[in-house]
Amino acid sequence: MGSFREYKRQLSRRGIVAVDPPTRCSWARTPLSIAYHDAEWGVPVHDDGILFEFLTLEGAQAGLSWETILKKRESYRDAFAGFDPVRVARFTPARVERLLQNPGIVRNRLKVVSTVQNAKAFRLVQREFGTFDSYIWSFVGGEPRVNRRRTLSEVPPRSPESDSMSRDLLRRGFKFVGSTICYAFMQAVGLVNDHTVDCFRYSKLGA
Repeated sequence: MGSFREYKRQLSRRGIVAVDPPTRCSWARTPLSIAYHDAEWGVPVHDDGILFEFLTLEGAQAGLSWETILKKRESYRDAFAGFDPVRVARFTPARVERLLQNPGIVRNRLKVVSTVQNAKAFRLVQREFGTFDSYIWSFVGGEPRVNRRRTLSEVPPRSPESDSMSRDLLRRGFKFVGSTICYAFMQAVGLVNDHTVDCFRYSKLGA
């Protein structure tokens, strides 16, 4: 297949104007990751249900690729009661055993058990702060941290804020919330804007 530039020239000769594809963060390469990148990644989230969803999915990702988790996302939604922390907190050991037979999720006992434990800890945070949203956004002062990454290689695996978040979540009984996981969570739900500066989403998210 020829270059996009040649393709544009061919269309131009036919009186058709071709629009250049937008520049994206370099990790968004597959149809699934592109759709996620363009619609969700880095968008500030203030809905407790969605925050619990991403906390669950980021923990499930540990040791795996995000693409793998995106492929299993709908199965996770079905398996974990639509990511309702109230319902997940009530999962019994028998239900956990059934989940471990579900090929649609990551069948890692520690990860599945931790999701139920995290739902219980999540509910305690909600009772203390009113919402999990109020609690988690306090780590960035209530406003997204807008970074200026030129390339993917400049994005760190963790930050002082994710270190602090991890320590406090662990103290509150959460599992699979190391600093690297917390930083990925912060990127996903918009606590930080880590789109590279040339990405079309960077300015759209309030750079």
